[in-house]
Amino acid sequence: MALPNVAVITTKTPRFSELVREHESMVYSLAHRFLHDHTAAEEIAQDVFLELYLHLSELQSAEHVVFWLRRVTVNRCIDEGRRRRRRPEVPLAEVVEPLAPTHAADLLLCQRLRRLVASLPEKARMMVLLRYQEDLDPRDIADLLNVPVNTVKSQLQRALIILRGKVENMEREE
Repeated sequence: MALPNVAVITTKTPRFSELVREHESMVYSLAHRFLHDHTAAEEIAQDVFLELYLHLSELQSAEHVVFWLRRVTVNRCIDEGRRRRRRPEVPLAEVVEPLAPTHAADLLLCQRLRRLVASLPEKARMMVLLRYQEDLDPRDIADLLNVPVNTVKSQLQRALIILRGKVENMEREE
């Protein structure tokens, strides 16, 4: 995915261009999985990379860049989620998921799982995405969200309990 507005900046700074190419899919994917909106995810990704361009000199290592990108993306997603709650535009159920290759054999199961995760509260949803989509350890999630590790663990556990309960309810209804 090429971010159209970032292209102008990338020609000026080769290092920045490399960072965009290397991390744009992670930033976009995290935003899209959280918001379920292609356009909003692109806008957030563009904002995040513009912010990266402005703070590039402050970042010391590749790990610091990845941490910084995830943290800024998480914060922008949560802000956008709050803004949408105050002024909703389109229900999430009506947003069409972009076609992407999936490795799961059961597409119906994947769609159900996406809907279940999307029904979680914002903070829990972000923690689940960071843990299971981005494959981050609870300690890394705690650093990103600036909360204690035990808070991350307990909120992940609660989110999984909620998801299990919803799956059980769905099975009873069928």
